[in-house]
Amino acid sequence: MFQTYDSYSNPAAHPPRLAALRRELAARDLDGFLVPRADAHQGEYVAARDARLAWLTGFTGSAGFCIVTPDRAGVFIDGRYRVQVKAEVDPAHFTPVPWPETRPSDWLHQALPEGGRIGYDPWLHTRREIREMEKGLVGTGIALIALETNPVDAIWTDQPEPPVGVVRLWPDAVAGETAAEKRARIADALRKAGQQAAVLTLPDSVSWLLNIRGADVPKNPVVQCFAIIEENGHVAVFTDPAKFGPEVRAALGNEVSVLPLVALTPALTNLAGPVRVDPASAPDRVFALIESMKTPIVEAPDPVILPKACKNPAEVAGMRAAHLQDGAAITELLCWLDSRAPLLGAEPLTEIDVAQKLEALRTARGILDISFDTISATGPHAAIPHYHVSQDSNLRIEPGHVLLVDSGGQYENGTTDITRTLPMGPVDPAVRRPYTRVLQGMIAVSQVQFPKGVAGCHIDALARAPLWSEGMDYDHGTGHGVGAGLSVHEGPVRISRISDIPLQPGMILSNEPGYYREGAFGIRIENLIVIENRQSPDGREMLGFETLTFAPIDRRLIEPGLLSPAEVAWLDAYHAEVWDKISPLVEGGVRDWLFLATRPLGGSV
Repeated sequence: MFQTYDSYSNPAAHPPRLAALRRELAARDLDGFLVPRADAHQGEYVAARDARLAWLTGFTGSAGFCIVTPDRAGVFIDGRYRVQVKAEVDPAHFTPVPWPETRPSDWLHQALPEGGRIGYDPWLHTRREIREMEKGLVGTGIALIALETNPVDAIWTDQPEPPVGVVRLWPDAVAGETAAEKRARIADALRKAGQQAAVLTLPDSVSWLLNIRGADVPKNPVVQCFAIIEENGHVAVFTDPAKFGPEVRAALGNEVSVLPLVALTPALTNLAGPVRVDPASAPDRVFALIESMKTPIVEAPDPVILPKACKNPAEVAGMRAAHLQDGAAITELLCWLDSRAPLLGAEPLTEIDVAQKLEALRTARGILDISFDTISATGPHAAIPHYHVSQDSNLRIEPGHVLLVDSGGQYENGTTDITRTLPMGPVDPAVRRPYTRVLQGMIAVSQVQFPKGVAGCHIDALARAPLWSEGMDYDHGTGHGVGAGLSVHEGPVRISRISDIPLQPGMILSNEPGYYREGAFGIRIENLIVIENRQSPDGREMLGFETLTFAPIDRRLIEPGLLSPAEVAWLDAYHAEVWDKISPLVEGGVRDWLFLATRPLGGSV
């Protein structure tokens, strides 16, 4: 099985670790330390060795950080984790802090009114992050101190070893472009910009550039590494060379060097400038090493990140194919759940049962991995957007409860991510109205057309408007970028209030508005969409979204009087396409169930 259900939390372990860290800080003459979730590659998902935040505090969310001072330990979390953090950290020792509403510099000023020395690991924080924090600390007497070694690592006596996942080739036919062609394209962009080299610190950028995939981080098939690409197209990769077998090395050719990680520092201090480095993703230490030699630096986005986000026709075709297999697996799950719902009182069904069933269905359809741990959440757990089910938290699914299943797979030709919310028997009528508003928001994004230059921040309001009309909202973005056979959460594009990057053809995003009532229920409906060119009747060039995800959307929770004729037409057309695409892939009772689940809405709700 790809997913495990062990409990990550051991509340009794964390206070002694916090005390040990404070002793270590005192020995180093420090008044505090920053403990981020991220690793040196700013990964949302990290290897076990880099899970410092979870090890210290117990908080297992994919974003956040802790600031430790002699008498305070603030765990900074955004809106996705306000409920989860309360269940995972010991409130007697760790205090949840709403972020970004509370800036870390403001919190530090309150915690250390007399000033002090705050240590940080410069490999784990970006230059932009440190720069912004230093700006906020001006005049407070608080100084940020870059440390040579990490104090958490010093006290973590059984810290796991770095991962050494075997590297495999990503087929050129699925990639739509050879690694040599990609290197030449990026090198040409560097030459035109007058840059001698670019430092790449994001593993998915390097993996995409070289048409390789790895196994260093669970669920994300990236190779943990750094790289330097020169203006002549040569790439030096810095990682454990044992990951690269003879076949991969032969395919990469002589223009790609694989060097041990210890070679990175000498390489950075011997670059000829100008060198392109991304302040939003590159570690502060990378900048410091290049600056130590007075080498000119050009601060600019990772040159790979935008080409990677704009999928070519072959990548989009692979994603379409992956979503058909995934849609069939989801359809089989939904049929199975419908058959179980009437038996819930007599035959217990749990959150883990659902996750395991779905994984088995996907495995039968050839997944290489799941793209993230399945969120199988019922009742109050569904109100936790990034809930992680464990043996300790596993709830029985009770009759009349809402079940939210957010999941995805890594296939040989693409990555999927889908959420469906469904009733397990008759549910409280109070669920129907927010469910319908969420559905309306998802439909609004699905069918919108927009001119070039529009960004995710403009689209975001469309998804929220139906909820806003009821005084409701949700505390996460409406959509994230998705990689093609890479990370299920991929930058730089998003559908959110803070994303000002213009949307471009080939970008793949999620479309997932939601609603969460703490302690009661949660709702989310999610499809993946790809941006495509459109043209208006008057000849204006426009963009729009093609839906990639095909699986029934449950209609039993819809408040029919709220949907407009146009929204009903969209839903009927979507379900007709689900039937056309998925019915050939399923059979027997599942196909019969799918026929009923995709019939026109009409008066059936």
